[in-house]
Amino acid sequence: MRTSRKWLEQYVDLHDLTLSELAKKITDAGLEVESCKPLSAGTHLVIGEILTCEDHPDSDHLHVTTVNVGDEILSIVCGAPNVAAGQKVIVARAGAVLPGGEIKAGKIRGQESNGMICALFELGVDPHMLTDEQKAGIEILPEDAPVGYTDPLGYLGYDDEILEIGLTPNRSDCQAQFNLGTEVGAIFEREVVLPQFENASDCGAATNLTISSTTEQCPLFLGKVIGSVTIKESPKWMQELLRAAGMHSINNVVDISNIVMLETGQPMHFYDIDAIKNQEITVKNGFEEEYTALDGETYQLEKEDIVITNEGKPIGIAGIMGGDDSKILETTKGLIIECASFDHVSIRNTARRLNLSTESSLRYQKGIEPLAPKKAMDRAVQLLIEYADAKEIEETVQWGVIDETQRVLSCTPQEINNRLGTQFALEEIVSVFERLHFDPIVEGEVITVTIPSYRMDMEGMADLSEEVIRILGYDKLPSTLPFMPMTEGKLNKEQQLIRKTEELLCDKGLQQCVTYTLISSAKKDNAILGSENAIELASPMSEERRWIRTSILPSLIGVAAYNEAHGIKNSSLYEISEVSSKDWIKNHLAIVLNGELEQTRWLHESLPSDFYTLKGLIEMYMDKIGINKNRIFFKENKKDILHFHPYRSAEVYIGKDLVGIMGEIHPVYAKENDVKNIVMAELDLDLIGGVKKSKIKFAPVSKYPSVERDLAFVVDRSLPVEKITEIIKRHGRDKETKETILQNVEVFDIYEGEHVADHEKSVAISLEFQSNAHTLTDAQINRVFESILDSLEKDCQAVLRK
Repeated sequence: MRTSRKWLEQYVDLHDLTLSELAKKITDAGLEVESCKPLSAGTHLVIGEILTCEDHPDSDHLHVTTVNVGDEILSIVCGAPNVAAGQKVIVARAGAVLPGGEIKAGKIRGQESNGMICALFELGVDPHMLTDEQKAGIEILPEDAPVGYTDPLGYLGYDDEILEIGLTPNRSDCQAQFNLGTEVGAIFEREVVLPQFENASDCGAATNLTISSTTEQCPLFLGKVIGSVTIKESPKWMQELLRAAGMHSINNVVDISNIVMLETGQPMHFYDIDAIKNQEITVKNGFEEEYTALDGETYQLEKEDIVITNEGKPIGIAGIMGGDDSKILETTKGLIIECASFDHVSIRNTARRLNLSTESSLRYQKGIEPLAPKKAMDRAVQLLIEYADAKEIEETVQWGVIDETQRVLSCTPQEINNRLGTQFALEEIVSVFERLHFDPIVEGEVITVTIPSYRMDMEGMADLSEEVIRILGYDKLPSTLPFMPMTEGKLNKEQQLIRKTEELLCDKGLQQCVTYTLISSAKKDNAILGSENAIELASPMSEERRWIRTSILPSLIGVAAYNEAHGIKNSSLYEISEVSSKDWIKNHLAIVLNGELEQTRWLHESLPSDFYTLKGLIEMYMDKIGINKNRIFFKENKKDILHFHPYRSAEVYIGKDLVGIMGEIHPVYAKENDVKNIVMAELDLDLIGGVKKSKIKFAPVSKYPSVERDLAFVVDRSLPVEKITEIIKRHGRDKETKETILQNVEVFDIYEGEHVADHEKSVAISLEFQSNAHTLTDAQINRVFESILDSLEKDCQAVLRK
């Protein structure tokens, strides 16, 4: 944000402050002044008139001049190509100190030179603010410039001091010079006098102007017809303020639109009335065509860009730049004023894509107060009447509703002081709110304030406290030690689970990843165990970082795709991260396996990253954190068959609670993400952490021999093997001795094919029997074995293969 002493002094008396004092106080109040410098500089300057100008006898480009500076005539050698007799110029006498050094009297190639005829860039004026003609030679003053006047920079309006202020994102209101002036007045506790222009645009006869918007990205649009204006040079004060803001003066009408934008923070656009057919303006989007803007460049419009149109044809890129075919010319006789509110995210995206950063787009991107369009319209009409002879004014046309709701907040001195650790009196706090134009009302100890519309950052007690301390001064905060309660130096249960998870998965060869929490709409829509109520950022940096994720897997799949694209065939990845929605905040664990988990090339051994490897990894993890394998269930996946293969994935349950989904990626989803056949899982760590864990028990290895028996039987092909193993485990107890002797059940073969009916399959299972108290007898083993066979035949219609 750029401002100047002259601009601020229009509203606040600052005559007794140096530039450094002004900058320090503004910075101390939270608006950091990044640089402060004079607009121009130079001592011993005077306005002179060139009496004679002759070529230097010993040079092909120098000139010998005589210059009248009022009290004497100086001989000066000048090398500027545009120097000529009769010109009024700026002269630096001998002894003058300029930004480039000191000017001394002497001889140049044998000719006396007692000073220098100056160009503006030699006096410290920013070359970007000068024309090519000004940069090529000396500055030629108007014919009526007073010879001998010792403040030529003041005569030209360059006697100003510039402040560059770095605004924090919450103080976009200070983009408006009116608001910045109010802020400076509050900081120095001085009266602020702003121009009176309220309701200046309410005048006008009936109009034929029609305005509308077909996009939600333009909620408010004001338009007004000024039937007659006079195009001429702007007044000197207006040119000087524009120069201080880093802008060129063009003519009075264009300059008024720029001054109003700088004063109120609200961009607006003036159209030549003859260029707007049928006086109709509509805000739209959905265009895909080339468009030539005011700068003469051609830009490619996209569907999402907001465009100002007339009879269906673009006449401006909304919030950024108007069109070349409707600009104000010397021949312009009347105007149509456009002043609107636009969606700041859309403006930012368009400006970034077109690489078109303007004063208008910068203000829209940072946020503009709701009442700014009406203020800007009022101020523009006032200035047009005064400086452009505006006549034939028609009534203002409005599309949409202006939000005039005012925020009201309350606080007490005790609340303020408790937050700040101070002892400010009621009167001091009320004084701050009065200086900020918050209109405080005191009832007992309660202070009620009405927040001005431009202070959109004021939301609650914390903001009121901040205003008090920054205006009264941070140096008034007492030096105190912070209150730091003692805490036990250990991990809480959630941290312990995360730490244990990291250790277990790293031990198995998985690599931990950290991916972005902010994701694109596509990743948001492909959430696993996610939520439809995802949180959207108000001001996303880009479309790729618009949403806070509710699932980790879409991001982790992207890592696997990157690795695969770079020739890394084996990827074993996991990530633990917090995921959020409008309804909850949780910790999730995501796993992605690709290629082989383990490989020993010397022994020709490998462990493929398939469904069963991932399932075993999850079972191992659950067992290690104290969840008994009997409590873990893998059921057919019916929750998500868009991202997971419908026949090679499973839902993971602990008891009756669904804690995750695992399995192969769906081929279509894999193709969309440029990956091959990966297996993946996402688990709810908060649910897993909330499960009551079994205590780890240690038992000695049985000293008695074990007995293994294998059996194979035929069952219906649709019967899950899990049901078979459950029945076997349920009948592993000897009914006579009441002792459980079945220690392990392992499926080692499933056969479908020859000698087995098409609708059947053969399942082979190994059973291990053992006692911790004695050697088992054949009778005991046979009783349990027969019980198992009977149950399988009854519950599963299993037929023993012989």
